[in-house]
Amino acid sequence: MQVPTTANADDDISGREFLAFKLGKEEYGIDILKVQEIRGYEAVTRIASAPEFIKGVINLRGIVIPVVDMRIKFQLGEAVYDQFTVVIILNINGRVVGMVVDSVSDVTTLTPDQVKPPPEMGTAFSTEYIIGLGTIDERMLILVDIDRLMTSPEMGLTDPTAA
Repeated sequence: MQVPTTANADDDISGREFLAFKLGKEEYGIDILKVQEIRGYEAVTRIASAPEFIKGVINLRGIVIPVVDMRIKFQLGEAVYDQFTVVIILNINGRVVGMVVDSVSDVTTLTPDQVKPPPEMGTAFSTEYIIGLGTIDERMLILVDIDRLMTSPEMGLTDPTAA
């Protein structure tokens, strides 16, 4: 059994494009290939007994999709919705999910020397969802494995029996 090394993970990451978004003061990045579209924040329909970070659902051209507030999920303080708040519509393994973030900034391509392995310390959320840290001049992007995060059992967005 081969164990993936950090170098292999870096090789996977580098040269890929990432959508940068903000949650509080931190900037995160997700694989642009997972992004279906970006929409302004609109009111959602709450679902009874849903976890607090699941804001509810929206109707996207006839498809009802769950919307996750990442500020609440990552415990980054109270979510404030303003003109910059957006919903990033993701396509994760054929499942469409909305992700509320404070704002999006740009799409950036990272080279191998711009990607560092994730830290071995506690952060606002488990480092198991961090695939690396991207550095661009004075900026640092926390690169999130959005597939792994959105399909994790704690999110409850996918059927664990479906393979």
